[in-house]
Amino acid sequence: MTMACPACAAAPLAQDVASGPALQFSLPGVHCAACIGKIERGLAGVLGVQDVRVNLSLKRLSVSGQVNPDRVLSVLEDLGYEAYPLDLAALDRARDTEGRALLTRMAVAGFAMMNVMLLSVAVWSGASDATRDLFHLISALIALPVVAYSGQPFFINAWAALRVWRLNMDVPISLAILLAAGMSLFETLHGGVHAYFDAALSLTFFLLIGRYMDHRTRSAARSAARELTALEVHTADRVTARGLQTVPLTALAVDDVIAVPCGARVPVDGVLISDAALMDRSFLTGESAAVAVTAGQALQAGEINLAAPLRLRATAVGEDTSLRRMAALVETAENARNSYTALADRAAQVYAPAVHLLALAAFLGWAIATGDMRHALNVAIAVLIITCPCALGLAVPAVSTAAVSRLFSAGFLVRSATALERLAEVTHVVFDKTGTLTMPGVAVPEALGPADRAVAKALAEASHHPLSRALVAALGDTGVAAAEEISEVAAQGVELRQGGEMIRLGRGPWLGADFPGLGLRIGTAQAIPLEVTDGLRPGVRAALAGIDLPCEVLTGDAEGPAAQLAARINLPVTANARPKDKLRRLNTLAARGEKVLMVGDGLNDTAALASAHASIAPAKALDASRSAADVVVLRDSFADLPMVLRVARATGRLSRQNFAIAAAYNFIAVPVALAGFATPLAAALAMSLSSITVLLNSQRMRSLK
Repeated sequence: MTMACPACAAAPLAQDVASGPALQFSLPGVHCAACIGKIERGLAGVLGVQDVRVNLSLKRLSVSGQVNPDRVLSVLEDLGYEAYPLDLAALDRARDTEGRALLTRMAVAGFAMMNVMLLSVAVWSGASDATRDLFHLISALIALPVVAYSGQPFFINAWAALRVWRLNMDVPISLAILLAAGMSLFETLHGGVHAYFDAALSLTFFLLIGRYMDHRTRSAARSAARELTALEVHTADRVTARGLQTVPLTALAVDDVIAVPCGARVPVDGVLISDAALMDRSFLTGESAAVAVTAGQALQAGEINLAAPLRLRATAVGEDTSLRRMAALVETAENARNSYTALADRAAQVYAPAVHLLALAAFLGWAIATGDMRHALNVAIAVLIITCPCALGLAVPAVSTAAVSRLFSAGFLVRSATALERLAEVTHVVFDKTGTLTMPGVAVPEALGPADRAVAKALAEASHHPLSRALVAALGDTGVAAAEEISEVAAQGVELRQGGEMIRLGRGPWLGADFPGLGLRIGTAQAIPLEVTDGLRPGVRAALAGIDLPCEVLTGDAEGPAAQLAARINLPVTANARPKDKLRRLNTLAARGEKVLMVGDGLNDTAALASAHASIAPAKALDASRSAADVVVLRDSFADLPMVLRVARATGRLSRQNFAIAAAYNFIAVPVALAGFATPLAAALAMSLSSITVLLNSQRMRSLK
């Protein structure tokens, strides 16, 4: 098929999601890794569900398979979670509402905390008897309504879990707040010396700070999938017998004729009906130059019309557009679970019941050892707070989302669940030549007649090989001959049958010719050589200079072009490498203990891409090659290719750092709490600080270059 521009090659990425995008739901009540395990286990047994992924950072649920959305919502309700089908506009509104509510509750808790602290200072300074009791009573009148109001985010989530006989991380938090406030009220009513209203308020205030910062971090870190979907327009101008009719996108159907005014985005995938158009495809290719499109060529949702108003005929609408499908690919990568995520899930599942058992043991131990029930309850409250693994639950999702978004902004689409983890382990890089490191051109002999040119173009359009695309470009406006039984032979060329005559475009030896390069043979006539010019892909030199690993090139080209490339880029180049030769070389490297990254684009690279430890393919690559690749390069330039390896390494490094932060916090804080040295206030400060530290550490990915 004709390849008019980089976007035309990148658009078929939509085909990589054969079964369509997964069902997406918003889960505003998810706050910890224990919630992830509960939801995924609960939905795994539902008939028709193939895969379940919860993105904690974005509070989203993705369900793959043939399942009714209402059934998913029903199961989630039984599990104690509020959920609704994902609508980005509605989600933004809900998040704004949630943010304002959290901020208001936090402000109320902070104001009340400061006032109760003033009263507590007076008690600590020596106020006693009636004065102390009065101050405790005033503190109760301030604290109890504020705790009931400001603590609602924790109480609601805890009750949602408890009413279905499950635990989440808000359960120990709620218990700690309620126990601190309840014990203080008991002391006040019985004229006790100590009351802990200041601790209950401080705990609520600092927990809300952590919850609000978590909310702000997620809201500020727009995911790559959300950025893609944001390119969609909400309405379109459909052409009808009565003129233009403005309708919502959901009302459009395939074969509708749509008008797109100058400066507007294309609402759906389609074929240009107008004679010509000038489009901005920078969102997909990264190239700022406008692209000329002629009648019959493809347009993708999200492109901007830069010239006169145009008309197109819709070929894909709604969830079937390339924009939506690409967003689904990115969403899959963001929701992906690597070994770090699995470790966090397992740790959180053990933590949830262990926290309550540890707090109970601390209470019983101190009560038996000292007989002081008040102090024992204080220790139990501190343990409940300080052992909440919120930082552990945020350790991986925050980093993964930031990494995928960072790479997408640089022009790389992460497709595989474990791509970043495997890319970080790469020790050797193997490149294909033609279409990967080089961008070929073809000089068409002037002696080639119009009929032969039309046949050559028909053959070239049937192939995704870079030389075929270069030949299509060189033939320009030449018409296309009618053909039958067009087929492509891996590493050889393309052939078709016309009027009982076999016509081939491909390697000289395959054509029976004595030249090694590209040629055209019509029937039994002598093969016609086509001169190939070979230029380096933009950014190749910068990419090779920036990759700090051993590199080599495997190419199916002859010795001459291979030697020329080796001299230009100063790398070892193996010529005449067939698909099995490339696969054999990768197996040899793997046997030596190397973790190989394969970068290729052609049909003869597919097996190597699939078998390599990690793989990257350009957007113009053959569909099969893109499907086998872990990462797709959306831009023509390779200049930023080293960034993929840097981001992958940083992802693993930051994930390990986050685990270390969470582990160090627990290693230090838990013994302190068990020993009775941590008050509920100190415990709240420590827990919030650990979560905030993990979130801020994850955001270092944004500054990576």
